[in-house]
Amino acid sequence: MTHDEHPPESDVDDPERVALQARNVRFDWSELPMHWIPDEPFATHVINVLHLLLPEGEDWFVEVFKQALPMIKDDRLREDVQGFVGQEAVHAMSHQGVLDHFNAHDLDTEPYVRQIAWMFRKLLGDRGHTGARAEDWVVERVGLIAGIEHITAFLGQWVLDAEALDRAQADPTMLDLLRWHGAEEVEHRSVAFDLFMHLDGRYSKRVRFFLLALPLFFTLWARGAKFLIANDPKLRGRSKPRWRDYFRSARLGLLPGPRETARLMAPYFRPSFHPSQHGSTTRAVSYLARSPAAQAAENPAAPASDH
Repeated sequence: MTHDEHPPESDVDDPERVALQARNVRFDWSELPMHWIPDEPFATHVINVLHLLLPEGEDWFVEVFKQALPMIKDDRLREDVQGFVGQEAVHAMSHQGVLDHFNAHDLDTEPYVRQIAWMFRKLLGDRGHTGARAEDWVVERVGLIAGIEHITAFLGQWVLDAEALDRAQADPTMLDLLRWHGAEEVEHRSVAFDLFMHLDGRYSKRVRFFLLALPLFFTLWARGAKFLIANDPKLRGRSKPRWRDYFRSARLGLLPGPRETARLMAPYFRPSFHPSQHGSTTRAVSYLARSPAAQAAENPAAPASDH
């Protein structure tokens, strides 16, 4: 696919490929307020659902892709998959740090996280298959991950561009976590898709897995937001999530809007779709060049960031 074929969401001068590297980032959560978007508990907790889902989910991504490695016959793709595995492993650990902070400050996330762990470890985990059936189960899960990665790449690009979070004075450490993670999601947005196309590639299966990924992802997200708001020690059960809260937050630019989300989910159904058509690697790399956490990981001897 040529760069000229990219729609407006993708920069014309975007590099075709970057070498994926795991950045050994660290974050200090000791000063993180419960509502890290000031006076916006709803938007805060909707985004916080990421911390509930990602430690278990990305550990699962890593395990599935490790199982896929022996099936890869293309050296360049194998290198990309190895880079993807390294990045996702660090993502899982970084979000776990936020969960540990919440658990230490009277927001017990364990009941919800246990359900997520069951889904990834049992429902979507290994089933004791051997031979061709074991390979088929790997391919099926890679197809599901490819669909999920389209969603996370969209969210990654959104948070990189979400200037409203800066205007709302969101906590800078949380913003750096989200934007560092979002930038790496944009960097590796094609890997899961390319792996599925290498291992199988059938359009009907790709669409079927995306039709599973979409409702699964957004159902888990809605349930997670409801759980966090109900258990927020500052709200004390006085608030319940409402659709009007979502639409208000989206109008303010604190959450992705429904039209924007639908517009960027729909292209996955095109037979000619490729993840490189959406998102900006240039903007992702630009953020990583100034991310306090990413830069500290590049130069561990440098003084610690103020946040």
